[in-house]
Amino acid sequence: MSEDQIISIAIVDDHNLFRQGMISLLSEFREVHIIFDAPNGAVMKQKMTEGLIPEVILLDISMPIVDGYQAAAWIKENYPQTRILALSMFEEDKPIIKMLKSGAGGYLLKESKTTELVDAIKIIKQQGYYLNDLVSGKLLKNIQDNTAGQPLTSDLNTNEIRFLQLCCSEYTYKEIAEQMNLSPHTIDNYRQEIFQKFDIKSRTGLVLFALKHDLVEL
Repeated sequence: MSEDQIISIAIVDDHNLFRQGMISLLSEFREVHIIFDAPNGAVMKQKMTEGLIPEVILLDISMPIVDGYQAAAWIKENYPQTRILALSMFEEDKPIIKMLKSGAGGYLLKESKTTELVDAIKIIKQQGYYLNDLVSGKLLKNIQDNTAGQPLTSDLNTNEIRFLQLCCSEYTYKEIAEQMNLSPHTIDNYRQEIFQKFDIKSRTGLVLFALKHDLVEL
């Protein structure tokens, strides 16, 4: 493997044992080279300002001083060529969405296999994003694109918009049907129609879409 095929990465996480474990595991893969690790976004910013610019950063969310959201936004603004892969224990919609909006190009759980992580690093380096059934590439681009355009919600009726708003709550689809005084079958039809119309693949994708088009606030 030539040097130009090796991906330089950084690991930013406030848990020392986790960082050391990641360093040990990833050192077995020739495809990646760790150029630094950091316990928070503040140390990360210092190292990058000093000239250590990785191609991909594995970024935790909950960290002291400068957290993952702030760190991702700073990277996006100052080093947009560096790809951000969020690596967290959070499975809920809100942290995933907030990290994507902050500039992350992908999101992996810390319980993922090392081989999956290495594959994700390769893909995000090459494509700029990594998808794992959370959102489509088109939707990820839309959520991070600040360019104003024709609002896609013009293709939605009032009930579909209300459905999207309720998707951003903790209600199940059955409870959403009850809230809207509709049958679960009708709600399922709304979901499938919006999935197909806007290239959405999951409930997280529905929430991202609603946030993108200012139907709700995070």
